[in-house]
Amino acid sequence: MTESITIRRSTTDDDAAIRRVAALDSGQAPKGDSMLALVGGELRAVLPLAGGRALADPFHRTSELVDLLRFTAGGRRRAWSPAA
Repeated sequence: MTESITIRRSTTDDDAAIRRVAALDSGQAPKGDSMLALVGGELRAVLPLAGGRALADPFHRTSELVDLLRFTAGGRRRAWSPAA
């Protein structure tokens, strides 16, 4: 069975899920906007747009998701500014 992958920008509704992934990855939840990778609606990886390391659920295969986040955020980081 193939599950859908969604890449999108975070909202305040994602805070609890981001904290959960950060705790699983022994990291700190990022402050500010992030790009998220969801598989079948479940958050699996987080990439802070302001910089910092990616966070990922260690119980799932996530390296390709982090690559997708970095690829997607590459253009968004150039276009993104705190005033936007």
